[in-house]
Amino acid sequence: MALIHTKDLVKSYGQGELEVRALDGVSLDIEAGDFVAIVGASGSGKSTFMNMLGCLDQPSSGLYELAGENVSDLEVDALATVRNLRIGFVFQQFNLLARTSALENVAMPLLYAREGPLASLSKVEQLEHAKHRLMQVGLGERLTHTPSELSGGQQQRVAIARALVNDPALILADEPTGALDSKMTVEIMDLLRKLNHGGMTVIVVTHEPDVAKYANRVVTFMDGKIIDVSVNSSIHDDRVKVDTL
Repeated sequence: MALIHTKDLVKSYGQGELEVRALDGVSLDIEAGDFVAIVGASGSGKSTFMNMLGCLDQPSSGLYELAGENVSDLEVDALATVRNLRIGFVFQQFNLLARTSALENVAMPLLYAREGPLASLSKVEQLEHAKHRLMQVGLGERLTHTPSELSGGQQQRVAIARALVNDPALILADEPTGALDSKMTVEIMDLLRKLNHGGMTVIVVTHEPDVAKYANRVVTFMDGKIIDVSVNSSIHDDRVKVDTL
C-alpha cells in the first residue's frame, strides 16, 4: 500500500466560465521511504498539490489517501489531527519564534499533540524529545540559542528538527532552500537525504534543478496536471536504518 495515493484530484476556484482548475485530475502514488521532488513553473499547480498532501486544503473532487486513510473530505478538526500526527512541514521562511530558544521552538508542536504516543509526555519529556531531534540535525550545542543567534542554515535545521518532533510519517518541504545560499543549500539537502536514507518519506517542492537532483523521483507539473514523472538514475537506493530515526 502506498503511503500517498491520489486519484483524479481536482482543485477548482470560481464557477462556470470563470472556473480555474489549479489541479486538474492528478493521480500519483508515493511509497513510504521515497524522496520526491515536485517541480514546475509558477502557477503550475505544484504548491496547490502540496497543500492537498499536507491536509492544509481540501480537494474539490477526487481521492486522497494518506497511510490508507481517505482524508479527501475530512472536516477541519480531523485534518488538523492528521497534520499533527503524520506530517512534518518545512517552509522557505523558517517560521521560528524570534525570542524563543531552539529547544523550545522544536518542542512547540508537542504542546498541541492531542492524540498518539507523544500526547502524554510531560514538559520535561517534551524538551528531552526536542533535544534528541536537535542533536539529530547537528545542533546539540545550540539548544539555548535564539534564531537571531543562528545562521540561516542553522535556523532551517531547527525548522527540520521541529518538523520531526512529532515522529511524522512524512516530511513536506516547500522551497526549503529558497532563503539560503548555495553552501547552505547543499547542507540542508544533504540532511534531508540523510533523513530519507534513514527511512523518512520526503517530498520537496522546488523550482531549483540543483535541489530536485537530490530526489529519487521528479514529478513535473504544468497547468494543474502532471506531465512527467522521471526517475533520477544518479541516485542509488542505498538507504540504511539509522538508530536516531
